[in-house]
Amino acid sequence: MKAKVTVTLKREVLDPQGEAIRHGLQALGLQGVRSVRVGKVIELELDDHVGDPKALLATAADKLLANLVMEDFVVELLDAPKGTPAP
Repeated sequence: MKAKVTVTLKREVLDPQGEAIRHGLQALGLQGVRSVRVGKVIELELDDHVGDPKALLATAADKLLANLVMEDFVVELLDAPKGTPAP
C-alpha cells in the first residue's frame, strides 16, 4: 500500500525559503504569485497487512516526520490494500 505524508510549516511560522522562491519568481518576471509556502512530501510503501495505516502514519509523523511545534501534517493513503475499499 502506498501512502504520503505532507508536512508544511504552520501558517503563523515565517517561511524564509518560500519568500525567497516568491522573490525569485518575481525576478524572473513571473508576476501574480502572492505567497509561497515550502514543505516536504514523504512517500511510504506499507505492508498490506498493516491494521490501521492512517494511525501508523500519524504516529510516525508525530514522533519523527514533523516538528509539531512548527509544522502540520496530512496523511493520505494513495491505494488501499487488496480487497479493501479506498477511503
